[in-house]
Amino acid sequence: MASSTYTVTGMTCGHCVASVQKEIGRIDGVTGVEVDLASGRVQVESANPVDQAAVAAAVDEAGYQLAS
Repeated sequence: MASSTYTVTGMTCGHCVASVQKEIGRIDGVTGVEVDLASGRVQVESANPVDQAAVAAAVDEAGYQLAS
């Protein structure tokens, strides 16, 4: 089991959180996604390490960006 933490910018509400969770959850191998709206932190649990580019693309699809 692998775990990664990212920071997502631009989220302002529960709908934002749900969108990010949904898109990241679609990545192959992801088993769980927890999003903290206040801090923008996103914890991704997966069977194997997930490529950061895949996470960035999923966050972008949801309409937000990973912090650099």
